[in-house]
Amino acid sequence: MTTTIKDLGEIELLNRLKKFMRCGQIDDDVAEINTINKSLLINTDLLVEKIHFSDEISNAKDIGWKCITTNISDLICSGSENIISFTVGLVLPPSTHWKWVENLYEGMLQAMQEFGGEIIGGDCSCGETKMISITAIGERNLPRLHRGNALPGDYIVSTGFHGLSRLGLALLTSEKLPSEAPVSPELVNRAINAHKRPYPALKALKTLIACKPQSTNWRAAGTDSSDGLIESIRGICQASNCQAVLSKTSILKHPDWPEDDIWDEWILNGGEDYELILSLPKDWAKSLSNKLKSAKIIGFIKEGKPNIFWDNLEQTKIDQSSLFRHFNSRT
Repeated sequence: MTTTIKDLGEIELLNRLKKFMRCGQIDDDVAEINTINKSLLINTDLLVEKIHFSDEISNAKDIGWKCITTNISDLICSGSENIISFTVGLVLPPSTHWKWVENLYEGMLQAMQEFGGEIIGGDCSCGETKMISITAIGERNLPRLHRGNALPGDYIVSTGFHGLSRLGLALLTSEKLPSEAPVSPELVNRAINAHKRPYPALKALKTLIACKPQSTNWRAAGTDSSDGLIESIRGICQASNCQAVLSKTSILKHPDWPEDDIWDEWILNGGEDYELILSLPKDWAKSLSNKLKSAKIIGFIKEGKPNIFWDNLEQTKIDQSSLFRHFNSRT
């Protein structure tokens, strides 16, 4: 029987691709190239119509913004404050209107005006489905944030709310909500904006750098929560060969988020929230949570085979069967 990509899933596909690259090369979302004068971080993301974006719920400017900011988020969570440039690859059906393409690039430009960088080239071709491939280049001016830098005793820090983008997607597609609990107008607006126009955590990175205690050596594990809070922590545990213990009551929720437990699934596994998820020495984690209002210590790292647990008496293993996954699309 022939094995398909759907059979493998994203994680196993990446595991099998590792043999074509040097050890550790794809443990993070970015690659690093060292030149004589600079260390450059490079990231590539591919967005496919009906999988990552849809004209039915987002206009072309919003799609352009999201294409750029999702790439910037990967650079930020690897330690780049200085965004340099982008290349853009397009696959478009011949029937695509020029105005759609123009608005797509206008949205990209809006994001670059906010966070830096410029378009320096790309490629285009025709196809049955719209696809957008962005390669982003940033400069590393500080030691890297690696998923594999976590150590037992670290605190786990999240820099903001989770679940908002997933709620925004549900609202935009008229998907049935987890329960009939009321959703405030403020939460509706915040959720839709979070899905259409994600805002990478550049402020959080700058605060992280500025608040490091002088007595603490630079060692930090980091990723963003583009694939969901639990999946992000799972990635750190896998790369660092350790376990995480999380406090459910410490995970930050929007003030208007419904109290029903069934809604927490979207907080844990919704995806596309683009917050920083960090594993830090205790003093540094406490400093960050004091300096950045949205930063919360949500757990700690301990020795053991990679896994994630709640901090109840039984240390219940967290169900990871509903993680955000490519090749098993929800749209």
